[in-house]
Amino acid sequence: MNNVYDVQQLLKKFGAFIYVGNRTASLQMMLAEVTELWDHKLIDSKEYASARLVLLGALREEENGGIGLWLKN
Repeated sequence: MNNVYDVQQLLKKFGAFIYVGNRTASLQMMLAEVTELWDHKLIDSKEYASARLVLLGALREEENGGIGLWLKN
């Protein structure tokens, strides 16, 4: 998984379409859904780790005002 769209496609396989209207809230909801899938053993550890990494990176970027960390320095 390389980006949030890939995570959305993973969730879509399980019937989860997440859009809250607020990007941060949507990312947090996606993270909760991915965790639920992992807890119920519906995705493997590689998918879970990859999705989690993508979502946490996107959340961090949102916290920084939508600007990648490489632009901050």
